[in-house]
Amino acid sequence: MKKLLVFFAAGCVGALANSLAIWLLGDQGITARFGIAIAPNLSPNWLYPRIVWGGIWGLLFILPMLASRPLSKGLLLSLAPTAVQLLVIFPQAHKGLGGVELGTYTPILVLIANGVWGAVTALTIRYAR
Repeated sequence: MKKLLVFFAAGCVGALANSLAIWLLGDQGITARFGIAIAPNLSPNWLYPRIVWGGIWGLLFILPMLASRPLSKGLLLSLAPTAVQLLVIFPQAHKGLGGVELGTYTPILVLIANGVWGAVTALTIRYAR
C-alpha cells in the first residue's frame, strides 16, 4: 500500500510540474509563437483534474520494468497518457486526431509536457525512498 501511495503522490507532483510548464509556455506566448492554441489560466478548476489524473497515471510506476533506470522508465511511461490525450481526449473534444485543430505542433507539446510529468514523477519516487 505504501508503494501505491508514493506512486500516486509522485504522479501528482509530476502533474503539477507538467501543468506549470504548460501554463508558463502559454503565459509567455511560446505556444502561440508555434501556432499552438493552448494557453490555460492557472486556476484550481484547471489544475485539480490534471493533478488527480497525474496521480492515477503515476500508479503505472508499479510495473516492474527499468527499475534501475528511473528516468528512462518515467519517459517510457509518459507515452501512455500522451497516447490517451492525442488519440482519445482531443478527438472526443473535437480538436482532431493528435489535437491538430489546436495547431500542427500540438502533438510535440503534449509529448514534451508528458515527458516532464514522467521525469518528475520518476525522480520524486526515487527521492521518496
